[in-house]
Amino acid sequence: MELKEYQKKALLTAFHPEKYKIIYPALGLGNESGEVMGKIKKWLRGDDNGETMSEDRKEAIKGELGDVLWYLAVLAHDLDLSLEDIAKYNLDKLQLRKERGTLKGDGDTR
Repeated sequence: MELKEYQKKALLTAFHPEKYKIIYPALGLGNESGEVMGKIKKWLRGDDNGETMSEDRKEAIKGELGDVLWYLAVLAHDLDLSLEDIAKYNLDKLQLRKERGTLKGDGDTR
């Protein structure tokens, strides 16, 4: 599925009030990202009885990552941005950092 198609379909299930435009999906994005981190944290503490992540946990994380993607798509729309433009911008930025030798490091303007 193309990012443009995904974003369009995600919006069919977005029903937050106009007065919460931007803030509602931003809060949801943070919440769902935290849920991904929580599942990984529980894996790190040994909930899977070994170093290899269980298929059940991977599936659960997959579901949470889907929620992250949904909120990202809706937030981008609320900001009049497309997922495709965001993805291209990000890859271009990272390629420039690679060329300058600044992939590692700190700060947005490396």
